[in-house]
Amino acid sequence: MKTLYAVVVVLVCCASAALAKPRPADMAFVNGRIHTVDASDTVVQAVALRDGRIVYVGDDGGAKALIGRKTRTFDLKGRMVLPGLIDGHMHPQSGGLRELSCNLRYEPLTVPQFQAKIQDCLDAEPGAGPEDWLTVINWYEQAMQPEGTVLSHTDLDGLKTTRPIMVRSSFGHSNLTNRRGLDIAGITRDTPDPKDGLIRRDANGAPTGRFEDAAQALISQHVPPPDAATHLKATRIALKMMRAQGITSFLDAYTDIETLTAYGEVMRAGELTARGHFGVLIDSGTDYDAGKAVAEVVRQKQTYERVAKGTEPGLRLHTAKLFLDGVVAAPSLTGVMLAPYFENAGTAAVPHWRPGKSRGPQPYFSDAQLQDTLIRLADAGLDAHMHADGDGAVRQALDAVAALRAARPQSPVRPAIAHAELVDPADYSRFGELNALPVLSFQWGKPGPDTVDSVRDYLGPARHALFEPSGLLEIYGARLVFGSDWPVDTLNEWLALQIAVTRRAVGAEAQKYPGRLGVDPGLSLTQAIRAMTINAAYSLHQEREVGSIEVGKMADLIVIDRDLFAIPPEEISGTKVLLTLVGGQVVYQAGDL
Repeated sequence: MKTLYAVVVVLVCCASAALAKPRPADMAFVNGRIHTVDASDTVVQAVALRDGRIVYVGDDGGAKALIGRKTRTFDLKGRMVLPGLIDGHMHPQSGGLRELSCNLRYEPLTVPQFQAKIQDCLDAEPGAGPEDWLTVINWYEQAMQPEGTVLSHTDLDGLKTTRPIMVRSSFGHSNLTNRRGLDIAGITRDTPDPKDGLIRRDANGAPTGRFEDAAQALISQHVPPPDAATHLKATRIALKMMRAQGITSFLDAYTDIETLTAYGEVMRAGELTARGHFGVLIDSGTDYDAGKAVAEVVRQKQTYERVAKGTEPGLRLHTAKLFLDGVVAAPSLTGVMLAPYFENAGTAAVPHWRPGKSRGPQPYFSDAQLQDTLIRLADAGLDAHMHADGDGAVRQALDAVAALRAARPQSPVRPAIAHAELVDPADYSRFGELNALPVLSFQWGKPGPDTVDSVRDYLGPARHALFEPSGLLEIYGARLVFGSDWPVDTLNEWLALQIAVTRRAVGAEAQKYPGRLGVDPGLSLTQAIRAMTINAAYSLHQEREVGSIEVGKMADLIVIDRDLFAIPPEEISGTKVLLTLVGGQVVYQAGDL
């Protein structure tokens, strides 16, 4: 009897021990610098993954206890691991499509260089006919040489072609066409400006060929849109570029049906390599009806949202995009301002800049329309993502969020204000108080053609000193979110991270524009990384699933080639991603690891 009892005890103990032993991890990373971006910004040696989630974060010994015969193990040899980057404002479909177009690649150009590059594109398509549009993209309008150069249709009319041409500014808020394009569109001196747009005109009232904001559609509506196959190709290009940058989640801040359809097809094919979030445009056109606009966002959400299985990436629609103004940079000057832009009351040789009369255009939404729309969106469980560049538009956005918070104090929505390049100091603290998220493109926080030449004189010295206020907003309690705005700029998350800290130009641009931009203190490296990970996850309501390396979260991780905290800040932009994981699956690997 005693023998039988002893056998039973041994069997029970063995069974208990077997039950207590954890199942081996699918993947383990050891001997590294794991920056978890948790609440304490803990740094550990190792992390282990199972079934697409993080099951261990700690020292090497604990991770090695989870390594089994089939565990894929990486010896990091001191390399750095971060949560996957989350881009809180970008336009990836546009970025992919632009890779397929005649591309000026953001270069500072003289007029002859501009013309020569476009002529090369025309010559590369000898079979194109006189009705076939040439679309030219990534035109860095603010960097045209010499400084202050403003183009018109005459700069395109001398090219050897009978084709219509549309040149798109990299900012996305203006385009340029030739005389052939003006004729096809039927644009004359009698054509009225559309709501929220400007047809640029010469001293005699004739159209110059430049169109601002909503007026761009007068030309672009005549350009045949890409077909479904081209859209699908662009989606695959965008995803490839994102995973090489270490981007594992993103917000497409201005989507359309064609984009949603293409991403849905990629997901069905099992080729979606980042968690997609999409913002549906609410257009502030004539006869605006907030109820109908919000209902259309809801309809698209119901039609195109795709919930993923397990930890696989999916497609979510929880955001509406609203444009409140244009851009503060010349020659557009379409940002809505609290005080007038400056004007040159002197001459080009002897300038005398003083406040003028223009505060930019009228806001694209009235206060009543905007507040009504935000409340309706909140009632539908949708976030507002508002483009606001000038300090007048930023204040209007903050006032609308204040009205929303007063009307719906329990609403969990997280409204965002994108760009906020100029914010009145009286409004700095309101972002944190209202939980309004500033979504900033850190790479703009350096001196350059777009932040000095085309802005400084028009803003005046006081406002220009406060331009791109990332560090100031952080000081006053804002939860900063990073968004690259690609393809307004090239896709380079690591350059943006460097500039967030240094506020200095790089390369050849640094020779012309030495020093820091303005008086803003910039961000610490830790603050900037949080804006690109956990804060961006918060903006997408995903902070419990991604954005930091913590047990239970989805295994969205990247391995990079250097410890960012052990190098001079000026070397951050050279960072290379070695491995990108989404839900524990390797979607990108460069070299040996």
